[in-house]
Amino acid sequence: MRDLSFTAPTPVSLDFNKCMRKTKSGKIKTAVKSKSRSAIRFTIFALLGLAACGFLTFDYKDIELSKALAGTWNNAKALFGQPRLNHSSLPGALNALYMTISLGTLSTIFGAVVAFFGALLCAKNIANPVAANIVKSLVAFIRAVPTILWVLIFTIAAGLGSVAAVIGLTFHSAGYLVKAYAESIEEMDSGTIEALKASGANFWQIVLQAILPSSISRMAAWTFLRFEINFINALAVGAAAGAGGIGFDLYMAGNHYFDLRELGFITYIVVAAVILLEMLSTKIKAKVA
Repeated sequence: MRDLSFTAPTPVSLDFNKCMRKTKSGKIKTAVKSKSRSAIRFTIFALLGLAACGFLTFDYKDIELSKALAGTWNNAKALFGQPRLNHSSLPGALNALYMTISLGTLSTIFGAVVAFFGALLCAKNIANPVAANIVKSLVAFIRAVPTILWVLIFTIAAGLGSVAAVIGLTFHSAGYLVKAYAESIEEMDSGTIEALKASGANFWQIVLQAILPSSISRMAAWTFLRFEINFINALAVGAAAGAGGIGFDLYMAGNHYFDLRELGFITYIVVAAVILLEMLSTKIKAKVA
């Protein structure tokens, strides 16, 4: 008969003292030198050196630091400590805020609708690879161009006003959300899609019965994030594209008649609006999830 007895392997003894790396002073090394760590340190020291060189060689134009700090403090005190509307009324400011929110809302809705269908064309698990690469390249180009530049481009065609602002914001929003939606679709379980295909489900049945229910919460989160971005962008394009809104009031207060008190009041209105929108979006996302 064959000997089926099992012999345990001989344990390998390790000398702990030999495995530890020590310096000449007897201290144990806790980090190992590597090229990446050295490159990071060199980059940090180089940036610090360039910053120090910049501060030393900067043309301060005979500015007295004490007077500059005192002036900055007085401006900040007038801006945030004494907010007051001098050139417009509170109803007018709230109406301008409503216009800005409307610009952000419309551009987000239009962009989300376009992005949903675009994401179906570039998600790896459901789209044709050739079509997916074409759509991804297109939206990458759209995202590379700043939002304000898209608004100015459409201003040439549509003229100054809210139409050009909405189209420009929608264009960039669609490029942003296509990538976000596509990644949300790609994160779902591929087995569910394969099971539906095996059972004879067509493309739109897979989208409505599998993709949309499993990805709706992530898509909603991305959509509300883009809405916050569009609201901030709507402030910028309010003056640049002649779209109006509270961004135009902010521009006039800060550049036309330089009223720091009115600028501070409008800033507080914008901050309050952002906080309220964040609270609302959090509640809606909780219900969707």
